Amino acid sequence: MSARTHAAYADSLTGTWLAERLAIDPLRIEAMRRDGELIAVREPGADDWHYPAWQFEAWQPRRGVARIVAAAREAGLDETRLYDVLTAPSGLMGDGKLADLLVEGRDDEVIAAVRAAGP
Repeated sequence: MSARTHAAYADSLTGTWLAERLAIDPLRIEAMRRDGELIAVREPGADDWHYPAWQFEAWQPRRGVARIVAAAREAGLDETRLYDVLTAPSGLMGDGKLADLLVEGRDDEVIAAVRAAGP
């Protein structure tokens, strides 16, 4: 896993904050992460998961999130590698990122890139 500082996840929300915002139990947020319904990342050795805000639309997971997580798991990517792939500058978009394609609803392109990023 790559070494990071908390500032690296400035685009993310803590599970506690997200649970409060969504008015659901924090354990439900954790279950959604484990079940592949949400993208989350954490610093090595830390206990707190961080959930990138760009995966939400009107405080619901975007429609492609579960498919992206499934593709990452199939490709052997852990959470940190998936986050890195989604947030790295993409040659497909100039200065843009794959996460921007997710926001635009271009899920199939994101899934193809995630699959290609596997070992």
